[in-house]
Amino acid sequence: MRVLFVCLGNICRSPTAEGVLRHQLQATGLDRRVEVASAGTGDWHVGKPPDRRAQQAGAARGYDLSALRGQQVCVDDFHEYDLILAMDESNLSNLKRLQPAGAKAEVDLFLRRYQAAVDEVPDPYYGGDDGFSEVLDLIEHGCRGLVRELQGRS
Repeated sequence: MRVLFVCLGNICRSPTAEGVLRHQLQATGLDRRVEVASAGTGDWHVGKPPDRRAQQAGAARGYDLSALRGQQVCVDDFHEYDLILAMDESNLSNLKRLQPAGAKAEVDLFLRRYQAAVDEVPDPYYGGDDGFSEVLDLIEHGCRGLVRELQGRS
């Protein structure tokens, strides 16, 4: 199983989700059966590490995001990944426009799929440090739901 998280620039939300899911997969023993990555719909941060604030917020909870590097979604991703999860409606729309006919990937809105109360992970980039903690709360909750789904598929 291959999972791809997607946000706009791939330096805040999607790499945080990648790091959190990797951690949760290791804790449940699914890390050998599930591959995780993240990407952005934009190309501004390709090759760059996650935002310093995202790394700090993640590290405070035991997630190491430092090795991750930004990449941009491409058409091939729709054939290589099984599940592509967007952080918000705007990126979901971008993904659906890019998705080729007949691609195997299931494309969905991350939190809508795993949390009924909130549909989108807000972009913390232009806010303060508290926004990164809020994003982590939402992503941790969503990833727990995703792990339950992955366990059910085994």
